[in-house]
Amino acid sequence: MNSEEIRKRFLAFFEKRGHAIIPSASLVPENDPSVLFNTAGMQPLVPYLLGEPHPAGKRIADVQKCVRTQDIDEVGDNTHDTFFEMLGNWSLGDYFKEEAIKWSFELLTNKEEGFGLDPKRLYITVFEGDANAPRDDEAFNIWKEYMPENRIYFMSAKSNWWSAGDSGPCGPDTEMFYDITSEGLGDMSKEEYMKADAEQKVVEIWNDVFMEYMKQDGKVIGKLPQKNVDTGAGLERLAMVLQHKENIFDTDLFSTLMEKIQEGTIRSDSRARVIADHIRTSVFMINDGVLPANSDRGYILRRLLRRAYLKARNLNLDLGTLHEVALSVMLHPSYAGVYTFDQDRTFSAIHDEIHKFKETLDAGLKEFEKGTDAFTLFTTHGFPYELTEELHRERGTTTTQNISGVSNIMSKAEFDAKFKAHQDLSRAGAEQKFKGGMADNSEMSVKYHTATHLLHQALRDVLGDEVGQKGSNITPERLRFDFTFSRKMTDEEKKKVEDIVNEKIEAKLPMNKVVLPKAEAEKTGALHFFGEKYPDEVSVYYIGDSLETAYSKEFCGGPHVSNTSELGRFKIQKEEAVSAGVRRIKAIME
Repeated sequence: MNSEEIRKRFLAFFEKRGHAIIPSASLVPENDPSVLFNTAGMQPLVPYLLGEPHPAGKRIADVQKCVRTQDIDEVGDNTHDTFFEMLGNWSLGDYFKEEAIKWSFELLTNKEEGFGLDPKRLYITVFEGDANAPRDDEAFNIWKEYMPENRIYFMSAKSNWWSAGDSGPCGPDTEMFYDITSEGLGDMSKEEYMKADAEQKVVEIWNDVFMEYMKQDGKVIGKLPQKNVDTGAGLERLAMVLQHKENIFDTDLFSTLMEKIQEGTIRSDSRARVIADHIRTSVFMINDGVLPANSDRGYILRRLLRRAYLKARNLNLDLGTLHEVALSVMLHPSYAGVYTFDQDRTFSAIHDEIHKFKETLDAGLKEFEKGTDAFTLFTTHGFPYELTEELHRERGTTTTQNISGVSNIMSKAEFDAKFKAHQDLSRAGAEQKFKGGMADNSEMSVKYHTATHLLHQALRDVLGDEVGQKGSNITPERLRFDFTFSRKMTDEEKKKVEDIVNEKIEAKLPMNKVVLPKAEAEKTGALHFFGEKYPDEVSVYYIGDSLETAYSKEFCGGPHVSNTSELGRFKIQKEEAVSAGVRRIKAIME
């Protein structure tokens, strides 16, 4: 069963059971300060898990794009990747454990509607209980209707409690594992099962999270106003099992990518797998508006592209091969009919970054010869530790040996310790700098949010339609607005933008909202992220007396002031570059 069929079967299964099918949100979170990327299917749905009604109803299903980079060094083994798609069905205060477990089992084992897996190869885990919540005997007893009791294991919170971070909805989960060995493992004790899991003889293919608790600063503080179900299955893992492969890189999701790399190398080489994974992830990041930069999301993309190039360099592959892999992603039948790709933007971003990195490599080599230490080579010159290691290997030395006056001596453990401290500082900065929108719903933040709408339209008035929103960060003290534009603004242009915004504030224009079908909303000319997937109905906020004559109109989730007269005098403090083709304005209201 190829990945297209897996996706279609999953969505059709839950649509038949009353679930509305919604599109994937962007990889870049909206109004979520906790992460740089959506790392799970639940993240774009947090407001609805907390009780806000979803426009599509209480039962929904989707295939959500996700990125996780905490296991980046594990990429190249059988199951780890950085980009993945999470199949999920959701109950927002509707059904709970009984239906969720029943449908999970049916989807996995039913041959007509589902995936037709052998139930004799399934193993189930449930939450054993701790100080936060009791043992999940309810899930255990439901599973006994479908599975032998000796194949259901109680496990700790480390494996069977799910939350996206230290704060937010959370709860116990039940997980389904599948035996992928050729001979079959049969019945196992808990200890034997855990050993098989560690050896990747069984792989997790599905989980049901029963979200009924709320966590704050790492502690469960109470229950949610409604009980929710959040289920998830990685498309890549399912493809591996259903296509009888030993690793995700032999599935159809990666096969065409690996073929582009295969020439002159070994298909199963871990370096080839890293190239395929990192370029696939980079393509999706770029097409969700991320460009290489020195911090935050841009830094993650930069790291992926540079790692891919280093692996390609080691295999004597050139930039052209990376472009071919990227094209294979964009033309892949499992993606091309679902997501929108801009080939020119993608190739340009990859080419420009790799070209810069080649220059970095040349400069780094000179610093290496001078004896610059490995950590400074990395942080200052972008010279990866693994390249420093490689150079020492070429000389027959190690990074802990001095040779020919070169003093860049540093063990991997020392480097990792310094790098972790560096990451902690960067992450702390990222959480403060990139909130993905509003930091809170305070009176001043709401005012600044409304001001960004005026600013966006004023920029288009002065600079033209090239301007498009790339993101915003709003606090009670100021606003920050990122937008596409190819050059630095002149002082005259900034003054014109300021004047227009203040003119609209003084005009005392009302802020209005209308909910429209997506196609109808697009016809109004309301600004939105082009290429982004939106639900069937969207909220359009417009500033003016009518939608037809409004000065500003945008797809938006709110909140806003009721009239521009509530805003103060608008003042641009700074205009600067963020990355290639993206500018940033910082502004206040006096």
